[in-house]
Amino acid sequence: MAAVAATALIAVTLNAGTASAGTGTGYLHTSGNKIVDSTGATVRLTGLNWFGMETDNHTFHGLWAGRPATWTQQLDHMAQLGFNTIRVPYTGDSLRAGAAATSINTDTNPDLVGLSPLQILDKIVNYAGGKGMRIILDRHRPTAAGQTALWYSGSATEASEIADWQMLASRYANNPTVVGADLFNEPHADGTEPNGVGSCWGCGDTAKDWRLAAERIGNAILQTNSNWLIFVEGVSCDGNGGSPNVYDNVPDDPMACGWWGGNLSKAGTYPVRLNVANRLVYSAHDYGISVYDRQPWFKDPNFPNNLPDVWDHFWGYLYKQNIAPVLVGEFGSTLANPLDTQWMTKLMAYMGSGVNGMSFTYWSWNPDSGDTGGIVSDDWNTVNQAKMNILGPYLIPPTGGGGPTGGPTSQPPNSSQPPTSSQPPTSSPPPPSGACTATYTVTNQWPGSPGGFQGSVTVKAGTSAISRWTVKWTYANGQTITQLWSGTLSTSGSAVTVTNLAYNGSVPANGTTTFGFTGTWSGTNAVPTLTCTA
Repeated sequence: MAAVAATALIAVTLNAGTASAGTGTGYLHTSGNKIVDSTGATVRLTGLNWFGMETDNHTFHGLWAGRPATWTQQLDHMAQLGFNTIRVPYTGDSLRAGAAATSINTDTNPDLVGLSPLQILDKIVNYAGGKGMRIILDRHRPTAAGQTALWYSGSATEASEIADWQMLASRYANNPTVVGADLFNEPHADGTEPNGVGSCWGCGDTAKDWRLAAERIGNAILQTNSNWLIFVEGVSCDGNGGSPNVYDNVPDDPMACGWWGGNLSKAGTYPVRLNVANRLVYSAHDYGISVYDRQPWFKDPNFPNNLPDVWDHFWGYLYKQNIAPVLVGEFGSTLANPLDTQWMTKLMAYMGSGVNGMSFTYWSWNPDSGDTGGIVSDDWNTVNQAKMNILGPYLIPPTGGGGPTGGPTSQPPNSSQPPTSSQPPTSSPPPPSGACTATYTVTNQWPGSPGGFQGSVTVKAGTSAISRWTVKWTYANGQTITQLWSGTLSTSGSAVTVTNLAYNGSVPANGTTTFGFTGTWSGTNAVPTLTCTA
């Protein structure tokens, strides 16, 4: 939302494995209005923003939190809720040699002690990749001092921005967890630049035309790493004869200016031209009334039914006309204003559901966003259920995004009732050599017709390692699984079978792995008897 010395070009191979399911396999590219993986399968990125690396802390906010919100537990929690992508805002200042990450709770995150901001980013990328998640890097600010209307500012020149991007593109060149570059956050007009215009689109002025700059920066990145997606945001006012939205006596065209980064109305006429085909994703930002209530479409008597036409005008046409994929890179609200619930519900429906909808990254995970608050509250653990009730049905969980590791628990996306006390797990004898046991736990449960619940199963190997596992049970009381992660689910009536995925089939002797799920229940939500075979 609201000249840097690059570190040495170091090729880092962290988790070079590939994601799967909702986030696809291998590197991503585009086909028409879709993002597809290395096999050509359609991918939909349904994620969130975790900010902090663009601030004076130079690393992710919330690392100051205690248990149950360590850095790994926070990533576990994101995946458990169903988010498959993290957009990571950063500033060039955080990439400098000697940059120091601050405000880290060293008691709960001892493995981050002494690490640079980039080394912490490496750990986040590696761990997220292991959960099947994807990472988008976002050049959020030229410096930690704050946002600017243009993509460069003072010593943070365009050349230094390109150098930073090329360093990152090289660093993660062998790690498909990092899918690409959001080139610059929210270029906009602020009324203080000559003629009242900061960044424009298609105006032809190389000092202001963000479209031309995006081509220069994007092509430089692709020279270093041709596998990356290039995410290009819009501007606020197009600068092509529309009003610059300054305070004067001339009425503004209500559709000439939109949200910072949200105006891609000229991208159809003046497209971004990249030297590598099938790498361009346009990215728009959109916010609700509680962030800024003066957008003219909020005053329309047909609100919120007028909103799809607004989105069509500014960016939705790119997707609907099969020009390019669209990622809504930021949208969010405290939902303090009831009208924002209508706005956000309408926006989610507009972006669509399933793998064929538009991609998005919600703003934000962080509770310390003054405009919007977060998915989690100030303890970095308790979920804002009103937000998840709207977002949850549109999330495509990552494969490998299982429940938290001794960490946060929350109500699943569609719950609107407080959880009752958890049911105890079944008891299991120690597994024999070469075998496995499975322990079923109900972590949250809420009433309704039907009711809902959230659970997990822990698979434990015996005194010998196992290379694959299968867990089976039968529900006897009307339970049904609606979503499962970290395993492959098959059902036949009330019979449930879950098998391992490629990444979690191997379990060392006496070791464990966990998969999680949400479901509905009627009657009683009794714990079933499980069998585990290896």
